[in-house]
Amino acid sequence: MSFRPRLVALDIDGTLLSHDGVLPDPVREAVGRVVDAGVPVVLATGRGWFSTEPVVHQLGLPRGVHVSSNGAVVVHYPPFDLRVVQTFDPGPVIRRVNELAPNAAIAVEVIGTGYRITKPFPDGDLQGEMIIESVEQLCAEPASRVVIRDPDAPIEEFEELAQHVGLHGVSYAIGWSTWLDIAPLGVNKASGLAQVADDLGVDRADVLAIGDGFNDLEMLQWAGRGVAMGNAPTGVHEVADDVTGDFDDHGTAAELDRWFG
Repeated sequence: MSFRPRLVALDIDGTLLSHDGVLPDPVREAVGRVVDAGVPVVLATGRGWFSTEPVVHQLGLPRGVHVSSNGAVVVHYPPFDLRVVQTFDPGPVIRRVNELAPNAAIAVEVIGTGYRITKPFPDGDLQGEMIIESVEQLCAEPASRVVIRDPDAPIEEFEELAQHVGLHGVSYAIGWSTWLDIAPLGVNKASGLAQVADDLGVDRADVLAIGDGFNDLEMLQWAGRGVAMGNAPTGVHEVADDVTGDFDDHGTAAELDRWFG
């Protein structure tokens, strides 16, 4: 194949790390070989920056650019240099969600420190400082990302909520179970990566992207080579150029070693 990655974009949860936060040695070593080859490794994640930063250290990545909050935030690190923040007025969507699902917890990201929340989220869902505020307080300032979580709601009911919020000017990404990310319209991992690639002078055709979730769809379609994890949902497989092995079989390492082994 004539393809040769000049930039590697990697989702974190389910691609680099297990869903309980474990980074397998074969994956860490494979990422190291990409770095040794002089090819930029860009983390592209739905995580906020506060919980993205430790993964940069776990992987031993050099100074570089990363995309967090599903594309709304682009950071050059280390040291911390906030390059891009995409925001929107969260008021209409927060009020609508509160009306349709009054028991749901709502969070607005505070970049680099944590979240402002209406009530506590399940343990482990969010990292950083948590400040409890009223719905109206959360509505009062522009936001880069709003998270909705209702662990007590049936998944079907939550998916219906995502369809019924239906406001213009924002985009939606359903995470695992009853988790909904809301971002400015047109903002996703692909839009964030497009800015990074442009700054680095890399054509999208020369980007390798690997992911496993529905918030990776745009990224996998945008990249010259978009690869889905073997255990990703069928809908993710359908948009990918190729499918690697399952996470437990170190599928990420297998794909990286195809080009950097």
